[in-house]
Amino acid sequence: MTLYSPAPDLILFNGIIRTQDANLPMASAVAVSGDRIGQAGDDKTILDLAGSKTVIENLDGAAVLPGFTDAHFHVYEWALNRHNLALADVRSHDELICMVEAAARQSEAGQWISGQGWNENDWPEKQIPNCHDLDKAAPHNPVFLMRCDLHLASVNTRALKLAGINANTPNPPEGKIEHDQNGFPNGILRELAVNLIRKAKPAPTDAEIEQALMDSIPVLHSLGITGVHDIRLMKDKEGPAAFRAWQRLNETGCLDLRCWVTLPGESLEQAVDLGLRTGFGDDRLRIGHLKFFADGGMGARTAWMIEKYSDAGYGMPLTPPDELEPAIKKADRNGLSVMVHAIGDRACRELAGIFERLDEYRLKHSSPEAKNQRNQLRIPHRIEHVQMIRPQDLKRLAKLNINFCLQPHNMVLDIDMIDTAVGSRGQHCFAFRKLIDSGRPVMFSSDSPVCDPSPLVGICAAVTRQRPDGTPHGGWHPQNRINVNEAIQSYTLIPARAHAQEHNLGSITPGKYADMVVLDRDICETKPLEIADINMQMTIFNGSIVYQR
Repeated sequence: MTLYSPAPDLILFNGIIRTQDANLPMASAVAVSGDRIGQAGDDKTILDLAGSKTVIENLDGAAVLPGFTDAHFHVYEWALNRHNLALADVRSHDELICMVEAAARQSEAGQWISGQGWNENDWPEKQIPNCHDLDKAAPHNPVFLMRCDLHLASVNTRALKLAGINANTPNPPEGKIEHDQNGFPNGILRELAVNLIRKAKPAPTDAEIEQALMDSIPVLHSLGITGVHDIRLMKDKEGPAAFRAWQRLNETGCLDLRCWVTLPGESLEQAVDLGLRTGFGDDRLRIGHLKFFADGGMGARTAWMIEKYSDAGYGMPLTPPDELEPAIKKADRNGLSVMVHAIGDRACRELAGIFERLDEYRLKHSSPEAKNQRNQLRIPHRIEHVQMIRPQDLKRLAKLNINFCLQPHNMVLDIDMIDTAVGSRGQHCFAFRKLIDSGRPVMFSSDSPVCDPSPLVGICAAVTRQRPDGTPHGGWHPQNRINVNEAIQSYTLIPARAHAQEHNLGSITPGKYADMVVLDRDICETKPLEIADINMQMTIFNGSIVYQR
């Protein structure tokens, strides 16, 4: 049965359509009417619906999936960084310095040189760049280079001076300024100390931000991404500016993306005063969760751990639990869902306690009628990353209405770092299998610009737990591998369900928005390590072809 006109606007046929709809898991053809899926089925049934104006696309055996949603993507940072130094593929400390030298030669004196993506764990020297290294490379320019995980930055002396950082500058809350043996800042800044540099940099104009975001949308389409959860890092500059830009794009009809825009946790009071609620908006732009940080990153050794790192201390809480708990409780009372960054096992343990007490608080303070709907916040709270969690704490969280968001590609990048940092405790890291088996919804994402934004790269990593070269043989802690369909759902159906959008998104089902991707081969029949090499043939958003290879 078709829900719409028997003369659809678009038909795809002769394909392998994996709908993610349990009522019809496979089809060979699909009809689109307006912005919605009209019908899926066999070629003859669907082609018989065609009218004189129907656009018909022969897929020649290509595969079709629902459009991908990246559930944790710093779109603002990624879009602006596309014009800065790309450092993810740098293979040594010296190579990075050479890139900075080359950029300085092409820049005017005083012009900022920025970049992101370097990872010293990939280098033979294992050496974090400091201000002395960068001063030699760019003596006349301030330099600001973010590590791949966004939890650490290397800057030069000019940048330190512009930010007013000297030997007497105290560590900011939830941040650390490193010093050399003489007591002077060495240009290595951890966690929120990085914000001292951010504030010193000239802010992009609203027009520049809007253009950067608009330019980024076709790139996302080329990766099969039709939805993003855009995550805020800072309150002061980027939050309002990014949200203004998203709104202007939506108002002018340029937002060909399902965009879930989170708010920084520091905006809790303003959000409550304004009466904002998570999920407010339309089919392209909605207000998302409030973002809080429980701890830092494992690469920077600031993720909060139960046991010491093999080569450092216990890490650190970024927001002390006695501050985080009342904030989450206030958000919950006011219809605002939260997402909490938690990397270390101690951070995840503390959050388990916080959410357990929140559940008890809800039960105690609910009306008799509401007690039967305990834990039924319309859009559940989330924990981001869950990079290292002990089995007993996962069991506690599995009893609660909590969703998880993980980054498979980040795991592949961090294998060596995790082995160095925690050794055999790595068995508790990126536990995809155990998290999915817990019964709680697990979404996948790239955390871009931390990682490659391609969902196919993420699916490959989740299924193989191997680097692109096939190492380690058999997979890293292979007991936590998942299958291809589970990985697909973590980019499609699960994000829709977790955000009360399953009636509109997540599967190729009649009546849902026509967001789909066409791959050049069947992902479920491709060798696992070759999944990342699959080509995106076409992306359809809202019923329109927005990308075609």
